[in-house]
Amino acid sequence: MRKISNTHKLRRKLRNRDSFFHPKSPLYKWFVLANVMVGTFMVVLDSTIVNVSLPKIMSSFGVGLSTIQWVITAYLLSMAAMLPTSGWMADKFGYKKVYFWGLFLFTFGSLLCGLSNDENTLIISRIIQGLGAGIVQPLGMAIITREFPLKQRGLALGFWAIAAAASVSFGPLIGGYLVDNFSWQLIFDVNVPIGILALVFTIVIQREFVSPNTRKFDYIGFISVIVFLPVLLYALSEGNAQTNSAGWTAPYVLACFAVSGIGFAVFLTRELTTKSPLLDLRLLADRNFGMSNLLMFLFGIGMFGSTFLLPLYLQNSLGYTALQSGAVFLPVGIIQGMFSPVSGWFADKISSKVPIILGMGLLVLSFYINSNLSFLTEHSFIMTSLYIRGLGMGLVFTPLSTLSLLTIPREKMAQASGIMNTVRQVGGSLGVALLSTILTARVNFHSQMFGGAVQSGSQAFQNTTHHMAYFIQQHGGGSFATALRQSQGILMGNVSTQAFIEGINDDFLIAALISLIGFIPILLLKSKKKSMNAAMAHEHTPMME
Repeated sequence: MRKISNTHKLRRKLRNRDSFFHPKSPLYKWFVLANVMVGTFMVVLDSTIVNVSLPKIMSSFGVGLSTIQWVITAYLLSMAAMLPTSGWMADKFGYKKVYFWGLFLFTFGSLLCGLSNDENTLIISRIIQGLGAGIVQPLGMAIITREFPLKQRGLALGFWAIAAAASVSFGPLIGGYLVDNFSWQLIFDVNVPIGILALVFTIVIQREFVSPNTRKFDYIGFISVIVFLPVLLYALSEGNAQTNSAGWTAPYVLACFAVSGIGFAVFLTRELTTKSPLLDLRLLADRNFGMSNLLMFLFGIGMFGSTFLLPLYLQNSLGYTALQSGAVFLPVGIIQGMFSPVSGWFADKISSKVPIILGMGLLVLSFYINSNLSFLTEHSFIMTSLYIRGLGMGLVFTPLSTLSLLTIPREKMAQASGIMNTVRQVGGSLGVALLSTILTARVNFHSQMFGGAVQSGSQAFQNTTHHMAYFIQQHGGGSFATALRQSQGILMGNVSTQAFIEGINDDFLIAALISLIGFIPILLLKSKKKSMNAAMAHEHTPMME
């Protein structure tokens, strides 16, 4: 009797669970939202958490900037490659199944990252992570869009956006704390238990959905895009690499540029001629959509590239800890989240172009402020530039999204959103590769200039080093000859530090100039009447359905 009673209890629990998580239950969609928010938080977190750990990873593996930038670029590139393909896979094999395997890839990649004992293994592991992230992020939004009715969709997507914004703000802070108090490997290891829980919740909570209509997959477009982008970025990173004595004229660098050019030509030809393109580039002929994507591309170059630079400057030049350098980014996401609804309201009621112009102007100003850094720069100066940057980002994104999709047909929304996400990620990958390459070149240039100005036989050099040697000897003891060598080392170390800071300043100035070019597509954007804006806002369907 006791065995029968236990069986009935088990069946009752299973029935309760099924009713609790049944798609018709009013609570079901909220459990799905919570499940998706966990995955979104993790994948966006790993776009930002790594930046503050780069100096520690560089010293751990003994590699330079041209190599370590691939830890970020590999993740962004593999993520960009999966963004346009995840929708097709979900339609073909089922949203729950593909979302589950995306989470699994991301969690497995995180485990491999934490176990990596050299830079090549870490970069390969980051590629696996990025492939999973490129599935989880777009499908999460698509699942939410499908589960929530139109009247609740805005609220649900607002909660979903909170997970992304929180990871942008807290990612560098969490990463800095883990690196300072434990090790850089832990920034990847923490994803593993959370990822396992998310996998279990996905199995228990979500119900499968397979689309009855699946378009033909564009294999040629997919292969060509994953050839030309990585090869191009590899050529850019190798042009000034320390291991490449021939520079930009090295045969393998020129060969990479040629292969990348051929891949890009094949990609363009294929996407503009096939009936089922991977990315429907013909949508770029729409004036607003085309100009918005150009602006998003330029924004990605400046924003991702500059976010990569600042932790390097703070830790290598100012002596910030990883936690301190991560904490400076905390206000950016908070300010962005506060002003995004304000800019959206202003765009609906008055004008969409005004907040975009103002926001881009603030972004240019923040980059220009950061082009005047030194080894004496105060914390308040750095934070002022980041406050301005957060405000600029909050003003740009919402009205730009409204204008970009204003005249796109409803049935093309999935393709349009896929293109915008891919363009932003590609711009970010190119920004990290381009600005790190320029940084290496400019640091070498300034080192030669400063080194040439320091004449070891000059009276000024000898007076400076002798005075420093006397000071070192008085306070540290030892012989004068030892103190003299130490003073010369300190002076040359200061020259190297100043050369690095000048290279950082040059990069921020280039980021400001690239962002300044963004005013050209802004001026070409075509603003519609308020009534059309409101109508399109109601019809807008994010990313994929």
